[in-house]
Amino acid sequence: MDLGIKGKRALVCASSKGLGRGCAEALAAEGVHLVMNARSDGPLQEAAQAIRDAHGVEVVAVAADITTEEGRAQVLAAAGQVDILVTNAGGPPPGMWHDWEREDFIKALDANMLTPIALIKALVPGMMERGWGRVVNITSQSVKAPIPVLGLSNSARAGLTGYVAGTARQVAEKGVTINNLLPGIHATDRAVSLDTGVSKAQGITMDEARKQREATIPARRYGTAEEFGAACAFICSHHAGFMIGQNVLLDGGATNATI
Repeated sequence: MDLGIKGKRALVCASSKGLGRGCAEALAAEGVHLVMNARSDGPLQEAAQAIRDAHGVEVVAVAADITTEEGRAQVLAAAGQVDILVTNAGGPPPGMWHDWEREDFIKALDANMLTPIALIKALVPGMMERGWGRVVNITSQSVKAPIPVLGLSNSARAGLTGYVAGTARQVAEKGVTINNLLPGIHATDRAVSLDTGVSKAQGITMDEARKQREATIPARRYGTAEEFGAACAFICSHHAGFMIGQNVLLDGGATNATI
């Protein structure tokens, strides 16, 4: 299927590895030119060159902390006019409700709610003027079904979801779509972090921790960055212009819900 986005320009945040990298790869495979961002310059430059070599697209790599005002300014200055925005940032650490103070929530909100909102506000007006645009926010399955130990993530991502629900419907008439892609457990560093916590807490091996978590997923496996990226690319395609303000689960069936 031709996704109809060859020659478009995309900003993909936190894209040197994991789900962001999967999205960058899938978009590049469709002929989309990229602005890639991550905090660490070395891994980012390696990922950018690998994508250039594999897909022959233009790739601008900007090492900066997208969750800070300074970092966003640096990325946006390099990005210029983009047609596609994929927001992404690492989730806050796990814990229990009594562990978190105001500062912890502020950090979570800055990274997983306020940063995507700031990027949307900066880039969507240009998309509206040009009559076409796509925004995909990588959030979490916890938006549909909260995960107790991820209360910081639950809170921040739920706030972003509410913002998108209203905003998406205000910009749709200009040809701009905003949607959220909700991952469950994928084989990324985030999964390693969560499995490490379980391993330490229960005194079991990492392999046992992973198998224990996989048993809770109907697909009986972790997702891959490649299939996540493919879903992201479709939502960014010209075929998805009637998809507005949706929360799309990609979790192997782990969220037990009818709707």
